[in-house]
Amino acid sequence: MAAVEIVSFGYLHDEPPAAHLTIDLRHHFRDPHVSPELRYMTADDASVRDAVLSAPGVAALVLATAEAVTAFASGPSAGTITVADGCAGGRHRAPTFARALAELLQDAGHDVAIRHRDMDKDVVQR
Repeated sequence: MAAVEIVSFGYLHDEPPAAHLTIDLRHHFRDPHVSPELRYMTADDASVRDAVLSAPGVAALVLATAEAVTAFASGPSAGTITVADGCAGGRHRAPTFARALAELLQDAGHDVAIRHRDMDKDVVQR
């Protein structure tokens, strides 16, 4: 199977990283940042992961993204497939999505590396 690099990031910190697929989670899925009890947590916290993964459409998008990676992997060119997924601050939705995608791809036999570009940055005040 193909090598896959997944990079989660926050659009409010910097430009999206270069990728074959870029998934923008900002506009279609509720931001845990709006809940005061979740705002200062990250995807390392179970309550954040639960909030993100239980949002309607997220699981389907993870599955669809995994299918897209499989399509890229079936092409004639070798090389790492890069998936970037971003949310506003990069602490909640993006890293949770990245981890769910990584798990699915690893289960399918892909060699997956994951990096959370902005998860450890300060909460963006907005």
